[in-house]
Amino acid sequence: MSDPRLLSSDELLQSIADDVREMRVRENSAMRKIAELERRGAAAEFGYKDLPQVLRHVVRWDIHVARQWVANAGLLSGEITPTGSELAPELPLTAEAAAEGALSVAHVAVVAEVMKKLPAEREAEVVGYARQFDPAAVRKLGARIAYTLHQDDPEPSDPKLERLVNQHFSRWRKDGYFEVKMLLDKVTGTTYEAVLNPLAKPRPDNGEGPDRRDRSEREGEAFAELVDLMVRADQLPEHGGEPVTLTLTMSYDDLANQTGQALLDNGERIPAAQVRQLACNAGVIPLVLGGHSQPMDIGRKTRTFPAGIRRILVARDRGCAFPGCSRPPRHCDAHHIHYWANGGDTSVDNAVLLCRHHHTLIHQSEWEVKLVHGIPTFYPPPWLDPERKPRRNQLHTAA
Repeated sequence: MSDPRLLSSDELLQSIADDVREMRVRENSAMRKIAELERRGAAAEFGYKDLPQVLRHVVRWDIHVARQWVANAGLLSGEITPTGSELAPELPLTAEAAAEGALSVAHVAVVAEVMKKLPAEREAEVVGYARQFDPAAVRKLGARIAYTLHQDDPEPSDPKLERLVNQHFSRWRKDGYFEVKMLLDKVTGTTYEAVLNPLAKPRPDNGEGPDRRDRSEREGEAFAELVDLMVRADQLPEHGGEPVTLTLTMSYDDLANQTGQALLDNGERIPAAQVRQLACNAGVIPLVLGGHSQPMDIGRKTRTFPAGIRRILVARDRGCAFPGCSRPPRHCDAHHIHYWANGGDTSVDNAVLLCRHHHTLIHQSEWEVKLVHGIPTFYPPPWLDPERKPRRNQLHTAA
């Protein structure tokens, strides 16, 4: 084994991927042996009532883990008929992918769970997705596919539920706090979340360290801010209102070459590499200087995506467009595909919705995004996929 300290970062990642693939191949080998023990009824030979109890003692698995392995083994192994013929596994494409080391035990369990609600011909789609994404994303995809297949089915004949009445409970406590509890229907609850979430974001680090408030404290202060905003109703921000406006001052050469720093209107400086991301989301007025530090052009405030364009992006992307991400539109920024600093315009054809995590990732990594036939399409870094095969977010488009 090579000394990890002598490998490059790319080589280390590839080595990890190779190790995990080998581990999965060996897991598949173990499952085939488990399937054979189950076929023989070997638990009785050892005096146990079932095979998971045997495995619990032999390999010290928790009983629920042992049961999952036995269940997976049965799905990936073919039956032997009384005449000695071998039947295909219940999930043949899943079995094939697992044998290659492309799927983990957790992947197999989720694929099996998903396929209980889908016809057999959808296995290829689900397995193809599992080859690229984690089990949680596969479960979400399966739920969306199942919904599209059954959305036109007759409604169940359960007794009709009465409409939930929104309820509000409040009381003054002895310690001086005013305690509030609410029970809201889905529509009102979703609207409440949409209003509260932007106000409950962690505070930015302004030199005092990260925001250490837990979620309950942040949401409590956000609710207090919401009450204050309602008192000043004439000052409420418009729906889809713009973020704070900043003025960035930098030389033309630095802007063109993405080097140096930009000066903010509060006197702080930021690296030019961050200007691209800031220009996607904030209202930025660029003040470009010539060779003698004289203003050459004060651009119009057009980098921020207006509410009309954002509504079109929400209808098209339905949330973060990054493959495998399920973040809803309210958690997303509009990103300039062709960076504004490089001449990209603010338009639907040059925009994609990204959550904060993936927005930062696109700006700081080798991931690329393009619009292909009007659909956001992502290309992974070479270290992740040497062929850089295009990927799309099927979670939002499955429905």
